[in-house]
Amino acid sequence: MKRDKIFYWVTTGLVSLGFLASSFMYLTHNPELMAGFATLGYPAYFVTLLGVAKLAGALALVNPWTDKLKEWAYAGFTFTLMGAVYTHTATGTPFAAPLVFLALVGTSYYFRHRLKLSRQAV
Repeated sequence: MKRDKIFYWVTTGLVSLGFLASSFMYLTHNPELMAGFATLGYPAYFVTLLGVAKLAGALALVNPWTDKLKEWAYAGFTFTLMGAVYTHTATGTPFAAPLVFLALVGTSYYFRHRLKLSRQAV
């Protein structure tokens, strides 16, 4: 149980920090990021929308809010990262970073459910 808790908090912390940093870049409209999105043909408002969603999701994962909100955050991160992997693959740009974060999100989710099951068994 202690090992599971450590794995959960390490992966959840990395995911949250990564998405917090990402949301900061998105919400401040980092010029390099905006150029990349423009090259891909995505509109500027999409960057703001993703920035707000990433910020909300990162906060939802580390706060003791409702379980349903955490489930939505995990789902949103999964869809966002799958879309990022697909976009990078389709455009021939490096896709390792979103793939690694997708694995971290999956690991965090897995250990969250292991902890939840172990609490129910007690």
